Amino acid sequence: MRLDLVEGAAKGSDTPMMRGMYAAISGLDVNQTMLDATANDLANVNTVGYKSSEVTFANALTQIQQGAAGAVGSTGGSNPIQIGLGVQLNAISPEMTQGSLQSTGNPTDVAIQGDGWFRVGTGTPSTTAPASNTPTVFQYTKAGNFTTNASGFLTTQDGQYVIGRVATPSGTAPNITYTPGTSDTYIYVPPGSTNLAIGQDGSVTYTDETPTDATYGDTVNAGYISLATFPNQEGLQNMGGSNWATTANSGAPTVGTPGVNGLGETISGELEQSNVDMATEMTNMITAQQGYDANSKVITTADQMLQSVVNMVQ
Repeated sequence: MRLDLVEGAAKGSDTPMMRGMYAAISGLDVNQTMLDATANDLANVNTVGYKSSEVTFANALTQIQQGAAGAVGSTGGSNPIQIGLGVQLNAISPEMTQGSLQSTGNPTDVAIQGDGWFRVGTGTPSTTAPASNTPTVFQYTKAGNFTTNASGFLTTQDGQYVIGRVATPSGTAPNITYTPGTSDTYIYVPPGSTNLAIGQDGSVTYTDETPTDATYGDTVNAGYISLATFPNQEGLQNMGGSNWATTANSGAPTVGTPGVNGLGETISGELEQSNVDMATEMTNMITAQQGYDANSKVITTADQMLQSVVNMVQ
């Protein structure tokens, strides 16, 4: 029996066969991760405002068999001899490209044409003072399938309030004009109002149907939907439910109203769909499957080689 070979095999990565097996195991892990990310993208192909993911790999540390040598005397020098120790996950990056817009005809469905994220949050709004008690912590979303709750506030489908900027009036009824302010506000539309509309500048308007109001029968501006941009939007953290949150690497948000300082415009009656590319995801799925299969074959081959060493007779 070649005991030296058997003892060498037991040392793990000191032997080529075990080293190759561990490299193949790392290949199984990362290709499984790639398949997981691809499966999640395909599952969300019809999710409003969903952003797909891109998985990238990086080689792991290498083991140096022989260092490089410079030219000495009559010797011209030699390059280093290295053996890789496998692969590791490099990044899972969100693809922030805009999805296609789908027409719905619903006035509270809003898509952003251009840069920007809707700002949403939880809070305790007042119908008499919508600009008070606004959230201090926000989440951000591309899913503009909004609705109004029983109290009349504009919310997301999961109940978070849409945060906007106050509408500053000037003039007297019925010739009142509005401009966006710099303070946050909930968007409040009194129940029973008619002709709800959202403009490209984010303005949320309605016809006042309350007879006791000074603006009865007039068009009133409830506020402007606000948008946020980030120095590095790929650094946002996905919180689920189509919502994202800031991180140390996303940078602080810059907030404004649509169409101002490079922000996109709000398109009413449209929704931004998922940006998942089916052809790309199917290709990624095949690539992950083939990579997983190839690495599993390496493990099988290494196992057979080890078995041959164990069974070797002098």
